[in-house]
Amino acid sequence: MDSYETRVVNARRWRMWALAATVIVLVGVAGWYELAREDSAQDPMTARAEQVMPFDLTRTTHTFTNTDDGGVETVVVNDPTDGRNLGLIRSHLAREAALFRTGDYSDPARIHSMDMPGLTELEAGAARVDITYTDVPDGAQITYTSTELTLVAAIHSWFERQVADHGMPGMGG
Repeated sequence: MDSYETRVVNARRWRMWALAATVIVLVGVAGWYELAREDSAQDPMTARAEQVMPFDLTRTTHTFTNTDDGGVETVVVNDPTDGRNLGLIRSHLAREAALFRTGDYSDPARIHSMDMPGLTELEAGAARVDITYTDVPDGAQITYTSTELTLVAAIHSWFERQVADHGMPGMGG
């Protein structure tokens, strides 16, 4: 090969390497952008949740389970020896249950917004929803029951919104 052909071959190789490097960089930037976008979408929700819930969201598991007559919200510590978060869970859920009995759902609304499905119905129907706080091993739970189908549907909608919104640490199904 003469020097002209060598230069042409080298130029082609250089362009191929440059193109490959550009593609790798663009894929990396796109991945980083997607992760940053997901993180930024969750950060405000997590920040609001941390203002309302005093326990460590990364050391606890929070679940919402629909039942035929309402639902059960449960929060437990991930480590059974975590007495600090256990106490915080129990005091918080006991307080929330007392507020919910009066129709005050302002704490979850602070996290999720006032347009939560079912929230208006639960506030208006507070006297017709039985709300029971119970200590459970490693945590606490609130049980919501009603004989009115519209209020049961409101509980289910409210639970579903919370599960959908909580793409943050500590959320179970």
